[in-house]
Amino acid sequence: ELENQLTAKSKTLDELKQSLASTGSAEQTPEAQSLRIAELCEMKDSIVNQVAQVKASMESILEQWRAYDEIYAEVSLMTTRYLYCIDQCKPSGEEASLEALKKQVKTLQ
Repeated sequence: ELENQLTAKSKTLDELKQSLASTGSAEQTPEAQSLRIAELCEMKDSIVNQVAQVKASMESILEQWRAYDEIYAEVSLMTTRYLYCIDQCKPSGEEASLEALKKQVKTLQ
């Protein structure tokens, strides 16, 4: 969207250049108008560069967030599996005997 706005502003600047070149202004000399137009062009170029830098930075940040989301999903899945295993390995009061634990280990294997 910033790029679209910048394109629109560039077109407006070009129209201003044409308007000033054809009609001129009684208040400013052509040299002053040329200097002002040059300043506006420099400002526009600076903004274009800043938008490009922000865009590159945002793409990098989005890529880092994608990687984070993938790793978080993996960790969440592993945590769920470990919690399930821990829950399944807890002996209840009557299963605390050695034989019951051996049977549970064989079942889990």
